[in-house]
Amino acid sequence: MSEDITPFRIDIPQEQLDDLHDRLGRTRWPVALPGDDWDTGVPTTWLRELVDYWRTGYDWRTAEAHLNAFPQFMTVIDDQRIHFLHVRSPEPTAFPLVLTHGWPGSVAEFLDLLGPLTDPGAHGGDPADAFHVVIPSLPGFGFSGPTADSGWDTDRIARTWAELMSRLGYERYGAQGGDIGASVSPQLGRVAPDRVAGVHVNGGATLPPLPLPDEELAALSELEHDRLRRIEAFQQEEFGYIAIQATRPQTLAYGLTDSPVGQLAWIMDKFREWTHPRSVLPDKIIGRDRLLTNVMIYWLTGTAGSAAYVGYAQASGWGVRYPNSGVPTASIVFAHDVAIRRYDETANTITRWVDVDRGGHFAALEEPALLTADIREFFRDLR
Repeated sequence: MSEDITPFRIDIPQEQLDDLHDRLGRTRWPVALPGDDWDTGVPTTWLRELVDYWRTGYDWRTAEAHLNAFPQFMTVIDDQRIHFLHVRSPEPTAFPLVLTHGWPGSVAEFLDLLGPLTDPGAHGGDPADAFHVVIPSLPGFGFSGPTADSGWDTDRIARTWAELMSRLGYERYGAQGGDIGASVSPQLGRVAPDRVAGVHVNGGATLPPLPLPDEELAALSELEHDRLRRIEAFQQEEFGYIAIQATRPQTLAYGLTDSPVGQLAWIMDKFREWTHPRSVLPDKIIGRDRLLTNVMIYWLTGTAGSAAYVGYAQASGWGVRYPNSGVPTASIVFAHDVAIRRYDETANTITRWVDVDRGGHFAALEEPALLTADIREFFRDLR
């Protein structure tokens, strides 16, 4: 198998963009349900306005140029095409760091972190905190899609990242991630504990095994009780998308791959639920252009099905309780997220824990400066 790493640039044929424009103009809209609010899903009125902007105001070529401003590459690992950004710092003592996104995210999540992480001196920081940054697209997601075979669980992805970092010549490095990345990054520490200096996650890496016995419930703090209630509410009110993606990703893929508005609504539902505060519309928290660029990566690559398949359809791999790697691990928990330290400590060596009263699940998009500062602080003594 070739271990070549080849340069890559995004260059979407104009025919695809013309087709998207045509499809958006011919959308067959459903009748709004009573109230037309978020209680029944994405409101028709709000989505129509966003689609109108997508069709007449959003410029993919600008987004494409922004992405292409950063060096991108392709390689094949374990028979799977892997796309990644690799931005080296100008600082000679920079430390390598691999960032992993989740669902429904993409490498576009991290664009606002690249400058401050790789060149902190130019962004008001200390040059000694510089990183060489590697951002892979998860197998089956975006330009790493589709998947060639099954079995892309946490462990296999982590082993793929270890091989990628080896090919890039990095023998010692850090790992960071949220959502799926918050599972992959600790597992990277387990498969390569002699090479991973530290693991940093946003949102936590381990959820409590529900239901909890009464004696455990009695020991929880008020903050922990609030997070536990929100976990329970999620399982009651929001778990449907996981059930569908985990059991029928192919069936779902027909609608999302054929309808750009369907793909947009499926992803926007989660951006509304998981950004903070929930009462504020997601496009008021994260700019419309960035939201649409993220959706475009799924749409243009036709990877709704393979992303669902990797992210949720192989649940046995995500649910495994792994041993503690001993690698120093940090967690920053923003206001939306629900991590509880005592449960993260069952499988991770927590050396830093920060609770934040603002921000949501998409930390790199919502609070890039705060996330960057916490990453710098954690890795400062691990380089």
